[in-house]
Amino acid sequence: MELQSSSATFASFSRSLLNLHRDLDDLQQEPAGWIQEQGIDAFQLHVAELFAELSAAGGDDLLSLTWIRKLLDAFLFCQEEFRFILFNNRHLLSRSPMDRLISDFYDRGVKALDLCNAIRDGIEQVRQWEKLMEIVLIALDPRQSFISQGQIRRSEKALIDLAFFIHDEKESSSVTVQRNRSFSLQQRAAGHYRSYSWSVSRSWSAAKQLQAIGNNIYFPRSHEVVATSGLANSVFTMNSLLHFVMWVLVAAIPCQDRGLQAHFSILKSFPWGASVISLHERIMEESKKRERKKSVGLLKEIHQLEKCTLRLLQLTESVEQFPEREEEEMIRQAVLGFGHVYNSMKDDLDLLERQIRHVFHEIVHSRIDGLDCLHKPK
Repeated sequence: MELQSSSATFASFSRSLLNLHRDLDDLQQEPAGWIQEQGIDAFQLHVAELFAELSAAGGDDLLSLTWIRKLLDAFLFCQEEFRFILFNNRHLLSRSPMDRLISDFYDRGVKALDLCNAIRDGIEQVRQWEKLMEIVLIALDPRQSFISQGQIRRSEKALIDLAFFIHDEKESSSVTVQRNRSFSLQQRAAGHYRSYSWSVSRSWSAAKQLQAIGNNIYFPRSHEVVATSGLANSVFTMNSLLHFVMWVLVAAIPCQDRGLQAHFSILKSFPWGASVISLHERIMEESKKRERKKSVGLLKEIHQLEKCTLRLLQLTESVEQFPEREEEEMIRQAVLGFGHVYNSMKDDLDLLERQIRHVFHEIVHSRIDGLDCLHKPK
């Protein structure tokens, strides 16, 4: 039932994107003057429609891999339409204040590229968890006729490592993570965790990078809106979306020195403002939940994995020699849930990584095209 609901939502979202692409095709058939006026206004409404659907997600869908991919789809569409608007107003790009506004936007894009790399490293770290999950699933395969003590101990070792990786080392004081230290796993695990942060230096900070992107994003002044024929509003919208999407990725995916205290200058007077503000508030509320404060990421699947891991640890630790029939059945049921999380993560992580790569390249291409228009006005 949940899968059908998710598929229906995704199909609805895809139809929305298709309709908006048709709108964009229609714009290309209209006279240039009409495009300049109507295209800029339509852009705000398109952004509002996309983020209204994202904000309508239920608690079970918000911050899931499927929802994150929808968010990136929405951002990519907005980026595409923004490039189209700039192209059709390229004669304005070299004029003040548009030249400064667009240059600042592309500088923020460069900073976002580092975050894309850090997020891809985070996805690779989660993939390493999959190897530990496979050990557990093989050792405690529910199809086996019985579970031996050796199998339980192999699975328990993998579960302990998983429990360490899922918790933020700086904040965690849980019994499970403390127990890792007594097993002398901390140094080995921490080294393993850092070995996949090759795209950024050890002093690099996702929180500071987000702050740099968000600095000086301000509402366009009335004279700027007039002087740019409304383009200043479009630039403000893309600045805000870039900042928000990068913030969501940092919130959801493990990355180096992540932090969620970001300031967003968004007014509900913008058609999309209420939806983005609502999403920000809901994600912050999720981050403040007691069971989420110590996690390395707010991704729904990470939370599910944490619960399944701790449940299995509790069950395996209670077994002294051979599990009794009731204990064995409880372990089998817990392993089934554990396997469900494994399957949901395995394929979607690959799809998410491809989308992150796509976002990276689109930011680069948009910057190249924009700077070309900026320095070679037609």
